[in-house]
Amino acid sequence: MNLSPSLENAYTREHLSAAQAQRLAEFIAFGPAIFQASRLMVKFGLLDLLRDSDEGMTMDQLSSATGLSAYAVKVLLEASLSIGTVLLDKDTDRFTLSKTGWFLLNNPMTRVNMDFNHDVNYEGWFRLEESLLEGRPAGLEHFGNWPTIYEGLSQLPPQVQKSWFGFDHYYSDHSFDNALRTVFSHKVENLLDVGGNTGKWALRCVAYDPEVQVTVVDLPQQIAMMEENVRGREGADRIRAYGMNLLDRTVPFPADRQYDVIWMSQFLDCFGEEEIVSILSRAAASMGPQTRLCIMETFWDRQKFETAALCLTLTSLYFTALANGNSKMYHSDDMRALAEKAGLRVEAVHDNLGPGGHSIMVCRKD
Repeated sequence: MNLSPSLENAYTREHLSAAQAQRLAEFIAFGPAIFQASRLMVKFGLLDLLRDSDEGMTMDQLSSATGLSAYAVKVLLEASLSIGTVLLDKDTDRFTLSKTGWFLLNNPMTRVNMDFNHDVNYEGWFRLEESLLEGRPAGLEHFGNWPTIYEGLSQLPPQVQKSWFGFDHYYSDHSFDNALRTVFSHKVENLLDVGGNTGKWALRCVAYDPEVQVTVVDLPQQIAMMEENVRGREGADRIRAYGMNLLDRTVPFPADRQYDVIWMSQFLDCFGEEEIVSILSRAAASMGPQTRLCIMETFWDRQKFETAALCLTLTSLYFTALANGNSKMYHSDDMRALAEKAGLRVEAVHDNLGPGGHSIMVCRKD
């Protein structure tokens, strides 16, 4: 298995002492409590108060400032001391924010991940074992009786939708500037946006190139959301919709025009391997000799930092328990093999497109 240099260093040899390893094992065992205590330290404003205090604050001061009982503040602070998000000055009994607490409070990626895991995943992950054994998203039943989360996305509670889209858009939006330069490095007259979601990428494309025509392909439910989102926006007259179930192997890709680019951003990670081959095979059948198929994904093996790989491999368990039961965040070698099986040739891979660690795998018809 190929790994980036940073991951090879982290993943191929032991780097913890016995005491550190034991602490990490208990950290895992108490993971749910650690998560919820830390989330509430943020939600209740305790970390904000500590960040904004020059000298730190006592338990009584924090209780008075937040309106929480002395008991609630005490159990959260004592837990946070052990977790490592706050520090204690034993001479003054004042608490201050640690470096970890600062990142928990201020790092946008961390906040997005925390909201996503609490609102979307937390209760569904209770059925992760069932999902793994049965190959279906058993945890999704917490929200509704849909085969995948995508059919039910428009019907999820507002806060769940907000956290789902916040997570999805954070990891894609920050890569769009670099992605646009890569995609439009060649002349693009017609672009097929497969799995276009709310139309954000389509809007960026028509803003970037005043002549490009974009066709967005997605489920009919998603298409309705996309059309509502782009209505009245500049360039919307160059965005058209094409509703289809991409899992239906009998349905071909649009053939009304020759597309210069077929774009799939954070899309194929929503499917299992056989489904990916089916989708890519039908895409290949629609391609001409000059068509580029661009797959933008956060391949976990190509990350510059181990923390990013950690987030991605754990996100795979969202797909297992809630999204569809059979997809994941892929290793780039696995995606390359699937593309080749579908009759495509990988021409190039462009890495490090923005802080989200995205890569674009450019394919041609073999």
